[in-house]
Formats: sequence, C-alpha cells, structure tokens
Amino acid sequence: MRFYLIGAGVINRTHAEAIYKLEDQSSIEIKVADPNPAALASFAEQFPKAITFTDAKEMLSEEPQADDIAIVGTPPFTHFPLSKMALESGRHTLCEKPLVMNREEAEGLLEIAKANNRMLGCCSVRFLQVPKTEQVKNILNSGELGDVYKISFVFRGQRGRPGVEWQPQSRWFLDKSKAAGGIVMDWGPYDFTILNDLLQPESIEVAAAWTAKPETEADPTDVVYDIEGAVGAMLKFQQADGKSVWVQYERASCTHGEPYFTVEIEGTRGAVKWSPYFETDQVLVKSDKNGEVITKEDTIPYPGPIGYMDHPVYFFAQKVKGQQSPAIVNEQAIFNFLCLQSIYDSANGQKPVVLKK
Repeated sequence: MRFYLIGAGVINRTHAEAIYKLEDQSSIEIKVADPNPAALASFAEQFPKAITFTDAKEMLSEEPQADDIAIVGTPPFTHFPLSKMALESGRHTLCEKPLVMNREEAEGLLEIAKANNRMLGCCSVRFLQVPKTEQVKNILNSGELGDVYKISFVFRGQRGRPGVEWQPQSRWFLDKSKAAGGIVMDWGPYDFTILNDLLQPESIEVAAAWTAKPETEADPTDVVYDIEGAVGAMLKFQQADGKSVWVQYERASCTHGEPYFTVEIEGTRGAVKWSPYFETDQVLVKSDKNGEVITKEDTIPYPGPIGYMDHPVYFFAQKVKGQQSPAIVNEQAIFNFLCLQSIYDSANGQKPVVLKK
C-alpha cells in the first residue's frame, strides 16, 4: 500500500509509526508533503525511507492505485481543501479530527467521496475496539441491564486547554476560524464515536445545550481566543427498535468547579461504569440481589502492539483492503461530525435540534 501524508508534523509522525506496524511491510511506501523545510527534514530524519515533497498537489499527481491512502494531518481549517484534493486525486482519504469546520464542508466532502468512489475516514476511531469498552458493549447488548434509560458521559478538567496548558506553542487551537471550535471539536469526535458505536442511533435529538468560556489569569491576550472551554447537553438517542436513551453529556477543558469524570450506563436491572479513555481499566457492574446492591468489578487492560494512536491507520487500511473493520467512513463519519455541529446549533439557537441518519 502507498500512503500519502499531507503534513509532516507530530500527528502524521504518529501515523507513520502506525503504518510501519502494518503487515506486509515489503509493499508499503510512505510519501509526505509539507511546505515547511524544517518539519520535512525532521520527518525525513525520523523516517528515512519516506519520500518527501514540498507540495501536496505534486505528491498526489502520480497515477493512483486502487488501495492508495492519503492522510490529512494538518489543522482543521485546511481539512476540507486538502481532503477534497486527495479524494479527487483518486485516493481513499483519512482525515484528522475534527473532520471539517462545519456542516457545509462535511456534506460537500461526502459528495466528493461518492463522486470519486473513494472512502473518506476520520481519525476519531482511536478508542474503538478497546477491550474494556467492548465488554461494556457486550453487557449492554446482552440485556443484563434491563431497559437502558440513561447514560452519564461527563469529563471535567480544570486546566487542560490546547493552546494554553497543553501544546501552548500551537495558538491556532484558540481561534475558532482555524480550529472549528474548542472542547466540542477537540474531544467531542471521540465521545460521539463511542456513544454512536454503543447505541447505534437512528436519530439524535439535542434537547438543550450550552457552551461557556471560563476565564483564567493565564488567558492569552495577544492572539485570537474565541473558543469554548466547557459544554453540556441533554440528548435523546432514538434506536431502530423504537427505544430511546437519554444521554447527559458534559465536557470541560477549563472549569472553576470540581474536576471529575463519570461514564455510566443505567438500566432498570443494573448499571455499568467505566472509562473509555485513560482514567481507569476497571469495569464496574452494579445490580440487585435480594434487595441489596451487589458490585462486580473487572480490570480489563489493553495490551498488544497496536495501541490507541495506531487505530486510525490500522482500521482504515483494513477497510480499504475489504476486511472487517470498525473504521468510520463516509455517511457514518459525516453523521458523527454533525453530532458536534448540532450541539453548537442547539446552544446558539437555544432550541432543540434533531439529527437524523
């Protein structure tokens, strides 16, 4: 397989490491394009077998092969034009999260992918097929919890803003015109990929939503800083069998309130609590026996050579090869992105928003 990496920064170096973990290394080629000579030289030093270009259009100009994959690893405001160029060059395209900047770009990319008979994928799949969450999915689908009526999905951090406390040199994270948004666009792609994988909704109603920008004395004043640091929403996930599940959603990269996380699925006969991310490998199942609450606890780590950060490339390559894969592509990738857009739409309009598949 031939991989065409657009951008030679940190994230595409992570993707290059994942590429070199794929099977059949003898047939793998990596090409990378970046107009920044220093970034390109540094990439080439780390991956000496890669062929370098200063122009992505030139890199993509050679005749495509059926299983070519382009990877867009640049800031969000460039995702649409670069993904468009990659798809139109005849290559399946895997794009970093957030997929694009807005609804129009999302729908436009889907049309382009279909017109060129190519797959468009998003890197929001990093936390899919993790054993602890797969165990939760099995519990959910088994009926063990009874009728599921509510999910709490809350992650509140006091100081973890990209562009401020984390990766402070990349101030573009703080500019909505470059980053598409704040915490919704930063962690929302992962959150809704997991929720949609668990619940498989036919539609989602954002009944109410809010965003906020908590202020600190460390806030930069010499750059554009207009993104949210906190968000909350109540959402109703409508499933194919007619049942609905309410999701209490909250995310904060900055808050003056208490920092904590809780991810819990509640049903009429039991509940399961875990974290789909790094906080813990515990899965706690609570149910009833003779009127008493009983708790079953499992610790389910994630071993193996293919890690979280390898998943986007690994899953997408499987999909391109026609293998069974959890890769999120085309309509599902667009639906997942529009979940984020719908939260903004509800918060800005102060009214419910319904998103149908």
